[in-house]
Amino acid sequence: MNTALKHWREAATVILAAGMRRTQSVDSLRAGVDTFTAPTQTDLPDKAAFDYRVLLLKRSGKSGFMPNAYVFPGGLVDSSDFSSEWQEIFKSFTKAPNYGIGVVRQPPATRPPIFATDRAKLGSPLPGDVAFRICAVRETFEESGVLLVVPKHEENTIHVHTTDENDWDTQPTLTRLSGAWDEHVLSRWRSLVIDNSANFIKMCKELQCLPNIWALREWGNWLTPTGVYDKHRRYDTAFYICCLLDTPHTLEDEKEIVHFKWSTPSEVLHSYKSREIWIAPPQFYDLGRTCRFPALRDLHSFACKRSLEGCEQWLPIRLLCTDGYISLLPGDAQYPENVDFSGKSGSTVRSEKSLEDLQRDSSNLHRIVFQDPYTTSVHMNITPKYNHVPPLCSAAVDGQSKNTSKL
Repeated sequence: MNTALKHWREAATVILAAGMRRTQSVDSLRAGVDTFTAPTQTDLPDKAAFDYRVLLLKRSGKSGFMPNAYVFPGGLVDSSDFSSEWQEIFKSFTKAPNYGIGVVRQPPATRPPIFATDRAKLGSPLPGDVAFRICAVRETFEESGVLLVVPKHEENTIHVHTTDENDWDTQPTLTRLSGAWDEHVLSRWRSLVIDNSANFIKMCKELQCLPNIWALREWGNWLTPTGVYDKHRRYDTAFYICCLLDTPHTLEDEKEIVHFKWSTPSEVLHSYKSREIWIAPPQFYDLGRTCRFPALRDLHSFACKRSLEGCEQWLPIRLLCTDGYISLLPGDAQYPENVDFSGKSGSTVRSEKSLEDLQRDSSNLHRIVFQDPYTTSVHMNITPKYNHVPPLCSAAVDGQSKNTSKL
């Protein structure tokens, strides 16, 4: 499994969920989703059934990877994210296990390589999970102007995880953004960081702040399918989630990002189904997961409790059939036993059967089914690992409704 690091470029992304002022109570929001049933795959929870929105950024049409797609903020890891200079900035936390972000319960042998790799052997004193969080914070600042940092004088308010398991269930409050710096100062630094990622370290030193790595919760790990996009653009991406109390001011970088949207999870999926925007399969799947939580505090509570359980590494395997295609995920009955992570043999399987036949022939289902790039549904009748949740359950597959998710 560790060989996968040789074939994928490492990246980090964050699902940024931010509260908005609503008069609905949490109970009424929950009831709106708990009673939801969808007779067809085009039905979704009401757009307004949430008290928060998520940030999506539209990639430039000139981008070499997924042009015009709406994505979560994030990007490639830079060598500066692993710099030893961060030790001085985080000096109050270097003795805490994993800098206080917590040590997951998942056995090391089953951890995805992006998290399990010993970075000290690669020349970095920082734990990988710390560096990837720094990357996610930096990229979010570059792409959207949202700065997830904690002023140095407030570091004693940070909730630090210890090795005491009773501490793991303690939930910090929703994240507040600092207003310690005016827009002109941040705009200047943002331009410098966009020009050179290493300037993010200089910015944190000069502004006396720390990247808020503690506000990010581990959510998942997706690998770019080989043979689907440019073979030279394959990414091993750490997915995090961060819940903000209020929706911040946002500005696109006018380079890679040309537009942004703050929308409820259901609103994004409505727009996707109506072909107004295009989102990639990981965004589709994970927005379906967030649809289970209409109240931001419930999403935050779940993310806090679940993040220290760990996650699976997912490499989707593309199964082409006569009337569409399927993206197979681990746990599906048709997912290959031996996956070629090098990509040399490709990750596409062909079948002369139809989508309906392939659904009927499988017992364990964990797949994303595509009739076309906008007619998409998740089919799942297995229990997610590491206490995660499947995308919102809404319809049956061939009469089997248990844990079947269709959006």
